[in-house]
Amino acid sequence: MTDQGEPTLMEQMGGISGLVYSSLPVAVFIPVNLLSTLNVALYSALGVAAAIMLWRVVRRENLTPAISGFIGVGISALIAHLLGEARGFYLYGIVLNLVWGLAFTISILVRRPLAGVMWTFVKGMSQDWRHDRRALRAYDIATAVWAVSFLVRGSVQSWLYVTNQATLLGIVKMMGWGITALATLVTIWAVRRAGHTDPKPQDEDETTQTQPTAG
Repeated sequence: MTDQGEPTLMEQMGGISGLVYSSLPVAVFIPVNLLSTLNVALYSALGVAAAIMLWRVVRRENLTPAISGFIGVGISALIAHLLGEARGFYLYGIVLNLVWGLAFTISILVRRPLAGVMWTFVKGMSQDWRHDRRALRAYDIATAVWAVSFLVRGSVQSWLYVTNQATLLGIVKMMGWGITALATLVTIWAVRRAGHTDPKPQDEDETTQTQPTAG
């Protein structure tokens, strides 16, 4: 957090803790599934996801990642339960990776890189940055990194799913946080290069009142 209580760029992107939290349900699911039954493993993963959400409530942290994570674990658990197979727990994530990878790739081709579109939308900024060559190039690079990360993870996990290597699939999924961290850092670089960092508080710099929104 900054001195003014505003979240940093890394915190706004989810932070390292968010990456770790997202891996915990899988980290619990793998050993429990090996040592017990599939249903026990599924309930354990759901329990961890719920505990993470409660922990964020107690610490008064942003609940959005925890809620979306819990929903994701819930969908994954339902699919695994319906299929009756441990590998089904990862099917939802595989599909999401491939869909997001395709979406990010297409967004570059149509000159609306999603890394920039999503960031400026969340921050309530203008989309005029698409006419700024430097900003567009920076967000193209960030979007390309995300596209590659999604497609690589989706492809590798798809192969492990087809070959029914559930345990290795879970391990590879957890290792994906490293790729996500790299893509997040590249996005932060793109945001700064485009000049889309948060403006200074008005009481710190009164001149910002007359400046247009960055974009």
